[in-house]
Amino acid sequence: MADIKYYDVILKPVVTEKSMNVMADKKYTFLVNPEATKNQIKEAVEKMFDGVKVAAVNTMNYDGKTKRRGNVYGKTAKTKKAVVKLTEESKDIEIFAGL
Repeated sequence: MADIKYYDVILKPVVTEKSMNVMADKKYTFLVNPEATKNQIKEAVEKMFDGVKVAAVNTMNYDGKTKRRGNVYGKTAKTKKAVVKLTEESKDIEIFAGL
Protein backbone atom coordinates (compact mmCIF):
# COMPACT_ATOMS: atom_id res chain seq x y z
CA MET A 1 0.00 0.00 0.00
CA ALA A 2 1.35 3.39 -0.96
CA ASP A 3 2.00 6.07 1.65
CA ILE A 4 -1.04 8.38 1.50
CA LYS A 5 -0.62 11.96 2.74
CA TYR A 6 -3.49 13.60 4.61
CA TYR A 7 -4.30 15.97 1.72
CA ASP A 8 -4.72 12.97 -0.63
CA VAL A 9 -7.23 11.20 1.64
CA ILE A 10 -10.32 13.42 1.25
CA LEU A 11 -11.34 13.79 -2.39
CA LYS A 12 -14.54 15.87 -2.14
CA PRO A 13 -17.61 16.41 0.04
CA VAL A 14 -20.84 14.61 -0.74
CA VAL A 15 -23.68 17.09 -1.20
CA THR A 16 -26.99 15.23 -1.21
CA GLU A 17 -30.28 15.77 0.55
CA LYS A 18 -29.59 12.95 2.99
CA SER A 19 -26.08 14.17 3.83
CA MET A 20 -27.40 17.70 4.40
CA ASN A 21 -30.04 16.41 6.85
CA VAL A 22 -27.51 14.63 9.09
CA MET A 23 -25.31 17.74 9.32
CA ALA A 24 -27.55 18.90 12.19
CA ASP A 25 -26.12 15.94 14.16
CA LYS A 26 -22.55 17.08 13.28
CA LYS A 27 -22.10 14.28 10.72
CA TYR A 28 -20.31 15.15 7.47
CA THR A 29 -19.97 12.93 4.40
CA PHE A 30 -16.89 12.82 2.14
CA LEU A 31 -15.67 10.79 -0.80
CA VAL A 32 -12.26 9.46 0.23
CA ASN A 33 -9.37 7.54 -1.29
CA PRO A 34 -10.34 3.83 -1.50
CA GLU A 35 -7.02 2.88 0.13
CA ALA A 36 -7.51 5.18 3.16
CA THR A 37 -8.10 3.75 6.62
CA LYS A 38 -10.39 5.17 9.32
CA ASN A 39 -7.40 6.51 11.26
CA GLN A 40 -6.07 8.28 8.16
CA ILE A 41 -9.50 9.82 7.49
CA LYS A 42 -9.75 11.05 11.09
CA GLU A 43 -6.27 12.56 10.94
CA ALA A 44 -6.97 14.24 7.58
CA VAL A 45 -10.21 15.87 8.75
CA GLU A 46 -8.60 17.18 11.94
CA LYS A 47 -5.61 18.61 10.04
CA MET A 48 -7.58 20.15 7.16
CA PHE A 49 -10.23 21.92 9.25
CA ASP A 50 -9.20 24.03 12.26
CA GLY A 51 -10.96 23.46 15.58
CA VAL A 52 -12.50 20.15 14.48
CA LYS A 53 -12.33 17.06 16.70
CA VAL A 54 -13.53 13.74 15.25
CA ALA A 55 -15.51 11.35 17.46
CA ALA A 56 -16.15 8.52 14.98
CA VAL A 57 -15.62 7.54 11.33
CA ASN A 58 -17.90 5.16 9.42
CA THR A 59 -16.86 4.02 5.93
CA MET A 60 -18.62 2.38 3.01
CA ASN A 61 -16.92 0.73 0.02
CA TYR A 62 -18.71 0.80 -3.34
CA ASP A 63 -17.72 -1.37 -6.30
CA GLY A 64 -17.78 0.18 -9.74
CA LYS A 65 -20.96 -0.08 -11.76
CA THR A 66 -21.01 -2.20 -14.90
CA LYS A 67 -21.47 0.04 -17.93
CA ARG A 68 -21.94 -0.81 -21.58
CA ARG A 69 -21.15 1.11 -24.73
CA GLY A 70 -22.12 -0.80 -27.81
CA ASN A 71 -20.77 -4.33 -27.48
CA VAL A 72 -18.10 -3.44 -24.95
CA TYR A 73 -18.61 -3.88 -21.19
CA GLY A 74 -16.58 -2.10 -18.57
CA LYS A 75 -16.69 -0.97 -14.96
CA THR A 76 -16.55 2.48 -13.42
CA ALA A 77 -14.00 3.20 -10.68
CA LYS A 78 -14.45 1.92 -7.11
CA THR A 79 -15.30 4.57 -4.54
CA LYS A 80 -15.25 4.87 -0.78
CA LYS A 81 -17.51 7.12 1.27
CA ALA A 82 -16.85 8.22 4.85
CA VAL A 83 -19.30 9.68 7.36
CA VAL A 84 -17.37 11.67 9.97
CA LYS A 85 -19.07 12.43 13.32
CA LEU A 86 -17.66 15.37 15.26
CA THR A 87 -17.64 15.85 19.03
CA GLU A 88 -20.16 18.20 20.68
CA GLU A 89 -17.58 20.89 21.53
CA SER A 90 -16.07 20.77 18.02
CA LYS A 91 -16.54 23.63 15.56
CA ASP A 92 -18.59 23.09 12.38
CA ILE A 93 -16.83 22.57 9.04
CA GLU A 94 -16.92 25.84 7.08
CA ILE A 95 -17.24 24.42 3.56
CA PHE A 96 -20.77 23.25 4.38
CA ALA A 97 -21.81 26.56 6.00
CA GLY A 98 -23.32 28.20 2.90
CA LEU A 99 -25.27 25.15 1.71
